Formats: sequence, C-alpha cells, structure tokens
Amino acid sequence: MDKDIMIGVDAEFLELGIMELPVNCVVVISDGKAKVRELPEHGEYRIVTHAGKIKRMRREEGEEF
Repeated sequence: MDKDIMIGVDAEFLELGIMELPVNCVVVISDGKAKVRELPEHGEYRIVTHAGKIKRMRREEGEEF
C-alpha cells in the first residue's frame, strides 16, 4: 500500500489511522507532504535527497536463496 497524505500549512499534527496502515510501513515527511510506504518482505527502501528535500524513494526487493 502506497499512500500520499497532504499536510496543511498550519498543521501542527499528523494523524494516521493505524487500522488503515500496513503492519510494516514507513512514514516519510518532506516539503509539506507525507508519504506512507509499505516495507517489502525482503529488501530495502532507499531515500535519495537533493538540496535537503526528498527527491526519490526507491524500493529494492529480493528473496533468500
């Protein structure tokens, strides 16, 4: 599940309903936006930044051999 959440300019709080979220996920906040990304079973998420802002989030998956 990938979900984008807009944050208001005057917002002091970010509320997420935990029942809607995947069991294993990450919440990333940058430049007035929040993104929820489900973590892969086996793999990693890479966050690439540029000029202090998130430019890209890359999901890399693998499996045990």
